[in-house]
Amino acid sequence: MAVDIAQVKRLKDLTGVGLSDAKAALEASGGDFDAALKEMRTKGLTKAEKRSERSATAGIIGSYNHDNRIGVIVEVNCETDFVARNELFTTMVKDLAMHIAASNPQYLSRELVPEKEVKQIEAELVERAENEGKPKAMIAKIVAGQLDKYFAEHCLLLQPFIKNPDITVGDYVKEHNARLGENIVVRRFCRLALGEAN
Repeated sequence: MAVDIAQVKRLKDLTGVGLSDAKAALEASGGDFDAALKEMRTKGLTKAEKRSERSATAGIIGSYNHDNRIGVIVEVNCETDFVARNELFTTMVKDLAMHIAASNPQYLSRELVPEKEVKQIEAELVERAENEGKPKAMIAKIVAGQLDKYFAEHCLLLQPFIKNPDITVGDYVKEHNARLGENIVVRRFCRLALGEAN
């Protein structure tokens, strides 16, 4: 089947795959752009997972200031200075800083939430479920789901990305990992809001 070259180029630009791979994906999906995009993203994210073991010591510190009332700095690392200067990378860092300003995450990832806090929240959720008369056999499952929701609200990489809530911030970073061909790591961030205590 003949595919539209504009669609091939668009798929290539969105995923970072080669033209021939983009064309093959569109042909395999019968010209369904969304299906081809999903397939290419899945492949790209798989490659991105493999890259995550490589060292990322270059990068930039990005910032965002909202109305002189909220300020954010974020360190994002990559493998080379070449990628650190790439417009796609610098735009991603700005987007991350803007997301942090808007969504106010408390932690970078689930692994960085102190164990003491996790246990305290879990105990509170169990007590609430028991007080609501939930079946004992279901409490563990209910609490696990509520914990996942808590982490998705408070951990940067698990939050729905403000520019595309269908993906998480972590997925957004992995997409750039795939498109730029390097391991990309959000290292740390700091958010200051006027009048808020630390």
